[in-house]
Amino acid sequence: MNSSRFSISLHILTLLDDAKGMLVSSDYLAGSININPVLVRKEIMNLRKHGFVDSKEGKGGGSFLAKNASDINLGEVYKAVNNNNILGQSKNQPNPKCPIGKQINQHLNTLYSDAEKALIENLSNQTLADFALRFK
Repeated sequence: MNSSRFSISLHILTLLDDAKGMLVSSDYLAGSININPVLVRKEIMNLRKHGFVDSKEGKGGGSFLAKNASDINLGEVYKAVNNNNILGQSKNQPNPKCPIGKQINQHLNTLYSDAEKALIENLSNQTLADFALRFK
């Protein structure tokens, strides 16, 4: 199954939106998420690379949204952090002489691809601003 990167990134983005442009430290973010600040900084680097977040380094530094929350599409966030198929992948090589085994991976890949497309389509209909409203 997929890692927790999307949920961590969405948590970070929601906290940054709530901060309304104020600098937020990775320690504060990590405390809210209840993870190590190193993992937060890793996700912030990726979110910055994709243009969602900007940061100020050094003492008194922190992160802030690089865009308006209404311009951050959750489908784009998912694509920026996802590196696995949502349903996983089979690691075994089925028996090529079996009528099911010789075709199963091909059909599973199609099934997984269709599911991921549906997920991204659903997420793409929502913005960070939409998601953040749930906390008001």
